[in-house]
Amino acid sequence: MMKFRFRRQGTDPQREKIKQELFAFNKTVEHGFPHQPSALAFDPKLQLMAIGTKSGAIKVYGAPGVEFTGLHKDTTAVTQIHFLPGQGRLLSLLDDNTIHLWELVALPPREMGGVKREGVVCLQEVGSYSLPGRPGIESCSTTRVTVLLLLKSCDLLCIGTEGGGVYFVDLPRLSLKDNQTLLQDQVTQSLPEDYRCGKSLGPVESLQEHPQQPGKILIGYSRGLVVLWDLSTRHADQLFLGKQQLESLVWERSGNLFVSSHSDGGYSVWAVSSGNAYNHQPVSSTIPYGPFPCKAINKILWRTTETGSPVLLYSGGMPRASYGDRHCLTIQQEKDHVTLDFTSRVIDFFTVHSIEQEKEFDDPSALVVLLEEELVVIDLQTPGWPSVPTPYLAPLHSSAITCSCHISSVPPKLWERLVNAGKAQQGRQHVHGSWPICGGKNLAPPSKQQELLLTGHEDGTVRFWDASGVALTPLYKLSTANVFHTDCDPSDDPQDPSDDPDMQQEEEWPPFRKVIVLGLSDERSDHLVDVSVVDLLQDREGFTWKGHDRLEPRLKPAPFPPGFQPLVLVQCLPPASVTAVALHAEWNLISFGTSHGFGLFDYHRRNAVLARCTLHPNDSLAMEGPLSRVKSLKKSLRQSFRRIRKSRVSGKKRTITTPASKVQEANAALAEQEDVAPVQRRIEPRSADDSLSGVVRCLCFADTFLRDGTHHGPTLWAGTNSGSVYTYALEVPGVGSGRVCERGGAGESSVCVEAVLGKEIQLMHRAPVVSICVLDGRGKPLPDPYEASQDLAIAPDMTNAHSVLIASEEQLKVFSLPKVSAKTKFKLTAHEGCRVRKVALVVFSSTAQEDYSEHTLVCLTNLGDMHLFNIPGLRPQVRYDCIRKEDISGIASCVFTKNGQGFYLISPSEYERFSLSAKVLTEPLCYVQLDRPLEPTTASDGTTMQPQANGTHKNQMGQTEEPPSTLSSPTLDTPLDSPLSCADLTLDSTGELTVEDVRDFLTTVDEAENNLKNIKEEEGHSTGILIN
Repeated sequence: MMKFRFRRQGTDPQREKIKQELFAFNKTVEHGFPHQPSALAFDPKLQLMAIGTKSGAIKVYGAPGVEFTGLHKDTTAVTQIHFLPGQGRLLSLLDDNTIHLWELVALPPREMGGVKREGVVCLQEVGSYSLPGRPGIESCSTTRVTVLLLLKSCDLLCIGTEGGGVYFVDLPRLSLKDNQTLLQDQVTQSLPEDYRCGKSLGPVESLQEHPQQPGKILIGYSRGLVVLWDLSTRHADQLFLGKQQLESLVWERSGNLFVSSHSDGGYSVWAVSSGNAYNHQPVSSTIPYGPFPCKAINKILWRTTETGSPVLLYSGGMPRASYGDRHCLTIQQEKDHVTLDFTSRVIDFFTVHSIEQEKEFDDPSALVVLLEEELVVIDLQTPGWPSVPTPYLAPLHSSAITCSCHISSVPPKLWERLVNAGKAQQGRQHVHGSWPICGGKNLAPPSKQQELLLTGHEDGTVRFWDASGVALTPLYKLSTANVFHTDCDPSDDPQDPSDDPDMQQEEEWPPFRKVIVLGLSDERSDHLVDVSVVDLLQDREGFTWKGHDRLEPRLKPAPFPPGFQPLVLVQCLPPASVTAVALHAEWNLISFGTSHGFGLFDYHRRNAVLARCTLHPNDSLAMEGPLSRVKSLKKSLRQSFRRIRKSRVSGKKRTITTPASKVQEANAALAEQEDVAPVQRRIEPRSADDSLSGVVRCLCFADTFLRDGTHHGPTLWAGTNSGSVYTYALEVPGVGSGRVCERGGAGESSVCVEAVLGKEIQLMHRAPVVSICVLDGRGKPLPDPYEASQDLAIAPDMTNAHSVLIASEEQLKVFSLPKVSAKTKFKLTAHEGCRVRKVALVVFSSTAQEDYSEHTLVCLTNLGDMHLFNIPGLRPQVRYDCIRKEDISGIASCVFTKNGQGFYLISPSEYERFSLSAKVLTEPLCYVQLDRPLEPTTASDGTTMQPQANGTHKNQMGQTEEPPSTLSSPTLDTPLDSPLSCADLTLDSTGELTVEDVRDFLTTVDEAENNLKNIKEEEGHSTGILIN
């Protein structure tokens, strides 16, 4: 029976202090493109850009690393944003007809991550305003805001409404000036009788201030009327009697002309003169894509240039019949005419141009277009108007993200090669112009190491991102399309080596169903990719694959640009999705798993080493493939009743007839006592007949002790969905004496890698194995092969006994090696009622002591909370609420870094970055020079508040106030005799182990006798285990 012995010494204050120096939860920054953008604005003085979203978020961007985020209290769409130029203030209009004033405020000096932060500013809402309804009118539609105009003096806001009225609000007090309100009736009285005709002028569509005469504004009504209104005299200087439905207005820089765009796909140029009160006809009217019916020109810009010819930019206007479904923006200058065809809807656009009054021309330098799915910047000073690569706001979701991986401490030489390969790719598509949005100053210290975030996508591409700082910058894109024959191939042998596979219809071919081993090369290459097929079923009878066929590889040499180039293609049979993969570059081995089994491949010698089938006879779903997952109702009901029946039977007491009946009786008695423990939940064993039980969940290479306690060597570990763990001892030629890595290397080419089954472990509850990690003699995880070979990590302790940490969905457990006897465990599901989804071993550094750090196990559960445990003792340290439990995709996409940070998807296009470390944080630290003094902001209780990217706030201790987050140690509210207590405890697992369900295939006769002797001496410890 298991025995717990607690030392009742209470909470250790010294340990609590150390935990505060190690652990702290913060959501730091959001990477990627804002989800569902709805508004755009630009501050030409501060060189800042703002984007509003349909969820009520406002994100301000400047130079790379300069970011500010704010969130409205209500999750209402932001329809318009306007900067108060140079002041660090902006106005937002929401879909609920409210106007909000935001400003950048200074934060007092604070200490984060052991470093004092000074001069940091953040975005905060300081006021709001709602336009009152007209007296006597119940409906508020007449005062619904359609357009905002902020005068250059920044002291007056003009508001156009659906009822045709124009209201004026004083800034920054947000108070209405009743005496200046302009109603539609006042304008109608000035119109000629033949134009009036008893018709309404419609909503106010556009408001534009005169560029040379402050105090005069253009008011454009939907019906087509444009009024030049003088605010000081409250009189209409001129009326422009347009007859087409108006969409937008724009002034020419001199103020002598303005341009109007209309719903018929045309635009008109109007002359402004002081002698004529009525203007019936424009100077010119043009329908660029006529004469056939065209879509409306939603927005138009007219920019003058020193060369004499203006640049005309407008969205829409395409012929309805041929291009009515296209999302286009047109750029025209004399004979140059370019139509940009985008893949998503145009939200808004602006130009970066000269705003100094003394200059005569606009001379636009760049065009910035906000689309529904991406941000595009066009260089208007370079012939051909090429696009400029974005240092941030890159669309992560150009194809749906299917997996991700984080790599820390990338060596400088490798980083440089990746950057050069990425530049070679961009050289075909972009010109390296300067980034036009360059406001603010990044105060964050430069990263001490280079970090990579790799994302795998549904179209078969892998993208490399620079994740070292606040800005997530694209570095390099790897495509696998040209390795296979696809439906979009123009021929078997492409003629253009520079063809970008992303430009083809890669969505026609399915996502990852193969394993490709790639090597990094700085030179272009034309070669044939070696293909190897591994049959994981091994001709087992009774299984018939009903899914798709495998992709056909190219049979001719294909061109590959500099970068990662494929060396060998390994295809699994049946061609199911790869569920796990592990690479050991020093041994030149790759292991892969599917829903049918796992395999081991030596890509140095191009031969398969191992193929193991993990299917259960009842794994019928595993043979249907992803294209036929729908089960019949009859079959679903039958399987549901079987599970219920088996769960009832498993709960009953059964007669033990096996040779190890005494040990199993002890296990059964221990299980009966679980009902008595108040902090544990009874967990029913899972059936071995469940579908998809053979899915391989994790793979792991390790140099450890498997045969005996004196000789270590290469091993392979595999965990499945049914709670099975397979361990293989590997014979790798040349390990320890250096391997020849080139093809055809002498001496070792004829010697093959061998894999010998060492042990099989079966978890009693058959919970899926989430992670396997081998710990060295000091209880620390083994370093990555590359880090160990390049002396980038401390060498593992190979003198003392190793152990292995196996994390299933229900519990964490550490076993000693090579006997595989249980040392300690923590039943997370029994204690917390949650299931493990993600596991990582992380190094946490102290903020107080430079040379102190701890290795900690981080678990993310299906409830979205983080549990931290020390290793190898598995004592709970802290728990944090991180992700909403309803956010299934966010939990599934979470990936951890080695230094205590993590990423998870908050939308298809955005990663939320968070930190569990008190020392390591990657957050925006920015400063902006404003025309007004920066005032610090404090909360009502006097504590400094900092806005978070997710809209919540955190205080200086890192605690979020909305929603609440559990940041304290579990021991603070936990009784001392609870298993969650951090008090020292000794775990005796005597009587828990059996010999039947774990097999040791490497035990010799002499070793067996020694093991039997050790069993008697150690009071029942066994070499085989059944894990509950």
